[in-house]
Amino acid sequence: MFSKEEAQQIKKEFWTAFAEAYPRKWMLYDTKIKDFTFKFYVDNKKAQVLIDIEPKDEEKRKIYYEKIESLKTILLEEYLDDAVFERNFYLETGKCISKIWVEKNGISLFNKASWNDIFDFFNEKMDAFERFFYEYEDYIRDLEINT
Repeated sequence: MFSKEEAQQIKKEFWTAFAEAYPRKWMLYDTKIKDFTFKFYVDNKKAQVLIDIEPKDEEKRKIYYEKIESLKTILLEEYLDDAVFERNFYLETGKCISKIWVEKNGISLFNKASWNDIFDFFNEKMDAFERFFYEYEDYIRDLEINT
């Protein structure tokens, strides 16, 4: 096992190597929708690329999630056939958010031999999420258009 400091150093090396392997600006928090973010996640068992929908206003969270859900067939058939949808996902803090994600299992942040697989997964899946979002962002963003 790694000490806390060693783990932090490995994480820093991982993210630096990813930025060097794929030197592009990802959308992530720049969706222009408050509390609607794209994220990369990796730990010692899996990697995920995800959309977190977490406005404090429960009604807004519901609307944004339902908008994405109404596009589910398109997302699955044209962009990410392995996307998982969860309307009510509870964080460790107890906060309820909505989440859409893809996951790769059997890899580890702490195994440098799996880094290239993770980097490729991140690049492929985040690119697909971003293309989907850019195609449908006007619809997703407009709270006046109901699903």
